[in-house]
Amino acid sequence: MNPLELVRADLREFAGYASARRQAQGGSVLLNANESPWAAPGDSLGLNRYPSPQPEALLAALADLYQVDAGSLLVGRGSDEAIDLLVRACCEAGRHAVLISPPTFGMYAVCARVQNAGIVRVPLRAERGFALDVEAVLEAVDDSVRMVFVCSPNNPSGGIVPIPALRRLAEGLDGRALLVVDEAYAEFAETVSAISLVREHRHVAVLRTLSKAYALAGARIGSLIADPDLIRVLRNLMAPYPLPTPSVQAALQALQPQSVALAASRVGLIRQERARLTARWRALSGVREVYASQANFLLLRVDDAEAVMRAAADRGIVLRKPDFAGVDLVSVEGGFVRISIGSPEQNDALLDVFGAGAGQERAA
Repeated sequence: MNPLELVRADLREFAGYASARRQAQGGSVLLNANESPWAAPGDSLGLNRYPSPQPEALLAALADLYQVDAGSLLVGRGSDEAIDLLVRACCEAGRHAVLISPPTFGMYAVCARVQNAGIVRVPLRAERGFALDVEAVLEAVDDSVRMVFVCSPNNPSGGIVPIPALRRLAEGLDGRALLVVDEAYAEFAETVSAISLVREHRHVAVLRTLSKAYALAGARIGSLIADPDLIRVLRNLMAPYPLPTPSVQAALQALQPQSVALAASRVGLIRQERARLTARWRALSGVREVYASQANFLLLRVDDAEAVMRAAADRGIVLRKPDFAGVDLVSVEGGFVRISIGSPEQNDALLDVFGAGAGQERAA
């Protein structure tokens, strides 16, 4: 299907704001944007000039990283911005809806609420290990649903949706809704990317980010990989200058070969630490379950989540209780804690927390 069929009719040919940098046609003496002609003291980046809305060098580097055409890429302020743009572009307020499968990343619902779009929920079930029920999702898609968000690896459970299941979703949603696969944690997973499905189905889009594996959470660089026609519409909806020059420069540095190699080695260490922590926590009596994770975090079900949080906080370690709103946990004993994988030294300190009363070794 043509994804433009799912875009609001009033936005399909929307031109957006024509910024000075966007309209510039060559030339080196820039007198078209009302900028200061002088750099600020100590500025070596040319911050007196507005940045390109979609910097060509960054687009090229990301296209190479994800093995896609630059015309299929939108770069924004984290993948959050792409989520917001998708919802605004496709959902008419009070008429359309998005489908989510909680527990999952909270921004899908937030963006829908801001747009006054409906939210259809097909919850992940704890007794199934929070695995996505593809057929239940397809059955829940009605005429109001414009997009289905799937987080893989999922936040907060860490589980993945295999490519065959995503392909089944894509086929079932053809002519009905966009399939948006959020791969914020893909680098930590031992599976292939859903980007291959974008080439097969024009109504499939994939979210990626440099925040996690490339250590650029503070730079806010995220990407949407989708059909070029959809990318064109979304670019017209963006703020005039969404990418600050320091963030662009940081991203370009992170995508240099030596930096990519360093990121890969750190991802390997995170995977090792993830396996080590999983084994240690599964041996503790106070830990009821450690969910299989393909991300850089682990979801634990423990006897007393509040006690674990307090014990960690007493040692200066901050953990998080995930949001399980809309998920039936009536028959589930204990509580949940989501724990990011830190450095080996940080993880050792966290293990000491569990050894200090938050959990005890199981009897042999």
